[in-house]
Amino acid sequence: MKIAKGGLSWIGAAIAAFLFFSILAVFTADSLQKLFVFLSVLSGLVSILFLVFFRDPQRTIGNGIVAVADGIIRDVSEIKDAEIGDAWFISTFMNIYHVHVNRMPVDGIIKKVEHHSGSHLPAFTKESERNERVTLLIETQFGLVKIVLIAGTLARRIVPYVQQGEKIRKGEKISLIRLGSRVDVYLPKKMKLTVHVTKKDRVKAGGSILAASNV
Repeated sequence: MKIAKGGLSWIGAAIAAFLFFSILAVFTADSLQKLFVFLSVLSGLVSILFLVFFRDPQRTIGNGIVAVADGIIRDVSEIKDAEIGDAWFISTFMNIYHVHVNRMPVDGIIKKVEHHSGSHLPAFTKESERNERVTLLIETQFGLVKIVLIAGTLARRIVPYVQQGEKIRKGEKISLIRLGSRVDVYLPKKMKLTVHVTKKDRVKAGGSILAASNV
């Protein structure tokens, strides 16, 4: 099983804790031994959780504009954005059991990678717009596309894989968000798109179609 870039250190720390407490449990007795057994079991479960969480499966890249994140569509609406203008807003909530590697929705050049400090409120709430986030602005053949990676209650670190000026192909990996989060995509309406998802749909990064051009 392939592990996502940025996840190995967390898995290694959890496994090291499991081995450490397991060894202590062997060489202690009574109540202290029970404590170390409990801690070794706990760290073992955390190791398994991290192995599942940081998995990075292969994906067959879909047609059109593809999903950036695995998860559940929490909102599809038409808005006016300061950078994009009239846009389709598509928001995806990633639970802890989803794959958290994010992928490029369409071919383009990264024009901006900007980190914003903030809170760590539940990612599915309206208030999570004040959370820590990373904004990617992408120049595509259709115009500017914006992706906002938002940390959640457990997600304490967003790990971008891309830098300003890079040319990235559709479906390539662009980031990892650790432990539960949300991804918002802004698509300019001038692209003349047909949106293929609705609220509560389940999508997979790189595979599921968010929208397709009518041109």
